[in-house]
Amino acid sequence: MSESEPIASTSAKPGSEPVAIYNEQVLSDVASLPALPGVYRYFDAQGNVLYVGKAINLKRRVSSYFTKNHGGTRIGHMVSKIARLETTVVRSEAEALLLENNLIKTLNPKYNILFRDDKSYPYLKISAAAPLPADSNRIAANPLLTGSTGKNDQQVVCSKVNGEWFPRVSYYRGAVEKKHHYFGPYPSAWAVKEAILLMQKVFRLRTCEDSVFANRTRPCLLYQIKRCSGPCVGHISATDYAQDLADTERFLNGDAREVMAELEARMMAHADKLEFEQAAELRNQVAALSNVLHQQSVDNVSDRDVDILAVKVQGGRACVNLAMVRGGRHLGDRPYFPVHVEDAADLDDADGAEVVRSVEMQVLDAFIAQHYLNVPAPPSLVVSVPVDKGLLVALSEQTGVKVGAVHNPREQRRVWLEMAQTNAGLQLARLLAEEGSQQARTRALVDALDLALDNLDELRVECFDISHTSGEVTQASCVVFHHHKMQSAEYRRFKINDITPGDDYAAMRQVLLRRYGKLAETLQEAKRSGELPTGTGRLPDLVLVDGGKGQVSMAREVFEQLGLDLSLIVGVEKGEGRRIGLEELVFADGREKVYLGKDSAALMLVAQIRDEAHRFAITGMRAARAKVRMDGGKLEEIPGIGPKRRARLLQRFGGVRGVALASEADIAQVEGISHDLAQDIYRALH
Repeated sequence: MSESEPIASTSAKPGSEPVAIYNEQVLSDVASLPALPGVYRYFDAQGNVLYVGKAINLKRRVSSYFTKNHGGTRIGHMVSKIARLETTVVRSEAEALLLENNLIKTLNPKYNILFRDDKSYPYLKISAAAPLPADSNRIAANPLLTGSTGKNDQQVVCSKVNGEWFPRVSYYRGAVEKKHHYFGPYPSAWAVKEAILLMQKVFRLRTCEDSVFANRTRPCLLYQIKRCSGPCVGHISATDYAQDLADTERFLNGDAREVMAELEARMMAHADKLEFEQAAELRNQVAALSNVLHQQSVDNVSDRDVDILAVKVQGGRACVNLAMVRGGRHLGDRPYFPVHVEDAADLDDADGAEVVRSVEMQVLDAFIAQHYLNVPAPPSLVVSVPVDKGLLVALSEQTGVKVGAVHNPREQRRVWLEMAQTNAGLQLARLLAEEGSQQARTRALVDALDLALDNLDELRVECFDISHTSGEVTQASCVVFHHHKMQSAEYRRFKINDITPGDDYAAMRQVLLRRYGKLAETLQEAKRSGELPTGTGRLPDLVLVDGGKGQVSMAREVFEQLGLDLSLIVGVEKGEGRRIGLEELVFADGREKVYLGKDSAALMLVAQIRDEAHRFAITGMRAARAKVRMDGGKLEEIPGIGPKRRARLLQRFGGVRGVALASEADIAQVEGISHDLAQDIYRALH
């Protein structure tokens, strides 16, 4: 046994509980730790990170793991694996908390509460506005227009189109730029699109791309249905549009009542001046805004930006429901489901702290610490359980804004929290029902195929499918089922080369060799040497191939060549008439075909994995095919081919592929294409 591995034996006096013995290096490192705040990390003998934690006193906290007897608990199981530890000393508990959660998100330790990094939050974006010229009251957007067509009777034609005078409202996800205005974040893309629709109804801002805006000569359908004021064709002046834009931003910032009052005042002022057309437009805006406020149930609350966090723990799983209030409006919510909840719950109490925090508190603390590392925290949080005060201090230091948390809210906050708690319970119940169904399918498949598996959670299935269009752009897909669900991060696509187009058997042979060739060599070398190299992958418990006897025979040849177990290979053969539910399983080791029955839970799981492999393969193939057909020729990169000539070529031959199939003489017949240029095009495409 190497020095870095923990010693598994125990010593005990008669009648006493056994105490684990650890290697001297680990105990020596623990004894030399300082009594300062910091972050500690535990590693196993293979170098995998087990746990990341923070401490006000590193020496006292880390020592508690090795001076107590943890028996057969989860914490005892984890401590028995510790072969090495690392620590980082920081200046304060707040710094320790931030560093701890940065490391958790980076290292994904096995025994910490982990929240999956989701996609970035979407925002509502208003593009930057260019400075208006001195005569902005007289600017119309389109130079083709003449006469008075907008709110301002003095409006005339401008000499140059500038879409930046009329900023665009749009959906946005990604890194923000300071010059633009962003509102949010919103919990979902649906919430952003609803907000954009609202802006169109009330303030009639444009949503079209700048290229579309610059080339409009007549108003689009959105103008006809009163969802846009038509700045592209001069139906509103830049000054009036700027006023609508300012009202929009104030509304999104929570000043809805003030905007309403100002619109009413402007409406009455126009009416007093007998400007009834302008007054009617403002009246319509007031009516639309009033209707929106009624539908959105916007209350005049003091909190404009609030996050409501409700946590629910049940059946070994947890759900944190995050609801967002921005500008005083409830925008919707999003559920988060952490992993390793039970493990971390035991570990966080390892030092015997006097204040014992419940599992719900620990889950919520972990969510807040990890979630707000990259997402701006609002000044107010409404929470279903108390939050660690040190955590709030750390967030305040990070954001520069004092962040507070309310545990027992009243009035409108209470309504928001009850709504979030209800949604957390519903989402968790749905997750548990889905997981129960999925686990039942996993068990049914293991039983149906008589797989030698002690732990259902460890069942790993890899499925392969071949996709092409008449031999064009052949691709193979490999999808992975593990821990009762599809693991999309482990999916792989393989570009198949050097085979006869349309030869699915050769494609299957190539993908299996590429997938398992190196692993088979490593495993055979490990058998001879008696040592398995660190980081070596594992063979799946089941290899599914989408096909019948032919594909299974090819897979059997590959596995025989690699020296792998033939019993792993199962083919999914379509039934009579290729009808769903009539599939049969074909085995490579000589067993008879098996029909599980259309209502079989095992067949449902096989079909789920097979269909996912097919979906993944065909989407990749279509993307590659589109690239070859549309971008393979790269007409725009040929010297002498500009937008007009490119458009004429594509129109004449129906696409780049058609141009590539044409002769030099045919290409030269296109308007604007000389004989020499036709030769250049032909050479470039061949």
